[in-house]
Amino acid sequence: MRTMVAELGRLLTPLTAKRGPFALILVLVASLATSACGFKLRGQLDIPPELNPILIQPRGSQVATEMIQRLQGSQVRLAARPQDARVIVRISNENRSSRVVAVDRNGKVLARELHLGLTFDAVAPDGKQLVQQQSIDVVRSYENPDVEVLGKQLEAEMIYEDMVSDAANRILTRLRAALL
Repeated sequence: MRTMVAELGRLLTPLTAKRGPFALILVLVASLATSACGFKLRGQLDIPPELNPILIQPRGSQVATEMIQRLQGSQVRLAARPQDARVIVRISNENRSSRVVAVDRNGKVLARELHLGLTFDAVAPDGKQLVQQQSIDVVRSYENPDVEVLGKQLEAEMIYEDMVSDAANRILTRLRAALL
């Protein structure tokens, strides 16, 4: 802790020279508050050793790919075959859709609602149900003015990527709650 404070002080010396000791005190209080509250960097998952390795199926799914990346970033072991896994997470019925939610008086689309839906469950290699099948539905809306059509398509794709990330987080949270 002492070396971290010393390093932080070295990095903040130019800041404190301009703004005074108040800036240094403010940064130190913020860093102490976040370290004391149990704050962890996003992406770190606490998976107990008895649940490792995990297999995510199917591998081609966008949500499965996101979950695999998160688990790899947390040093969770992933199984390549069902017989090597202790937990098999199965994702099914993954689909994307959109619908118009607002139009102007000329019929021009002003807002859309994007949906990402899926179901998942978790089983042991012997087929025993560990987590019952559950559904997840992620919904986002965005404005769709008639300018920059290509930009709006890219925005919709970015929103879907965020929704995939949200769905992966929800699955991992539910798995942790059900299996721990």
